Amino acid sequence: MGGRALVQWEQNRENAPDSLEVDLYAGGPAPTRGLDEVTFYQVPYSPSTQGVDESTDVIARMPNLEVVQLVSAGYEQVLPLLPDHVTLCNGRGLHDASTAEHALALMLAAQRDLPRWAVDQRDHRWGSVPQRSLADCRVLIVGYGSIGAAVERRVLPFETTVTRVASRARPGEDVHGVDELHDLLPHADVVVIVTPLTESTRGLFGTREFDLLPDDALVVNVGRGPVVDTGALLAQNGRVRAALDVTDPEPLPVDHPLWDAPGVHITPHVAGGAASFYPRARTFMDAQLSRWAAGEPLTNVVRPGA
Repeated sequence: MGGRALVQWEQNRENAPDSLEVDLYAGGPAPTRGLDEVTFYQVPYSPSTQGVDESTDVIARMPNLEVVQLVSAGYEQVLPLLPDHVTLCNGRGLHDASTAEHALALMLAAQRDLPRWAVDQRDHRWGSVPQRSLADCRVLIVGYGSIGAAVERRVLPFETTVTRVASRARPGEDVHGVDELHDLLPHADVVVIVTPLTESTRGLFGTREFDLLPDDALVVNVGRGPVVDTGALLAQNGRVRAALDVTDPEPLPVDHPLWDAPGVHITPHVAGGAASFYPRARTFMDAQLSRWAAGEPLTNVVRPGA
């Protein structure tokens, strides 16, 4: 298939298709020339700017566009920008290891109170107190897809028990539907949220959901910030703890009360972009562009063009 592709990373020359011209765009000010020739566009990835910005606004200036490729798993921010005829593909699988690893790190940091010990080291203070553990915890994974499965593989060796929740029940896979969530929450010590942001997941964790959790339960969010109602979390005042890689709003304003909320640990939306992601993303893009140039079916299609 001919045309021009606009992508973030230079292709491996051994795998570069001859029939497709490939230009590079890593984000920032958008190109001003050649956009009318672009048929395949990979939106540049940046963990800190995953919403609508110049790299997504430029889609409107590509009249011959046929495919938009994301290397993030989430795609809700791009859907409103796409003409019906444009196919959308995402980066499902590319962030599994990185995000699951970060979720595990947040769990361990919160359970073993690592931020406290970092402050004590800075202040040269030695004072041990009893610690929580991850072992024997009942872990509820909400949003059981490829990332949820990667989280499960990492927490099971820590002698936990895992319950899986997805948008719909999958009895053959022992996956509960989200309609069972309220029955499951009272039995969870740790909740890991990895759901995408949709109209049905926005505010999924609000006052009722927090109140159903046992005292001192931990909510880990590595999905999307608005899935958790920030006001409802703040109202817990530490009764339920949280470890958040994503927040609502985001970026979190410097004077936001979530920074200083008791029992809340925050990292700045870095779970998916660790070192393991980038070589995997480049390898995926090599293969996807080769498929596109050869007229073969693309992988990770989340919305086919009409």
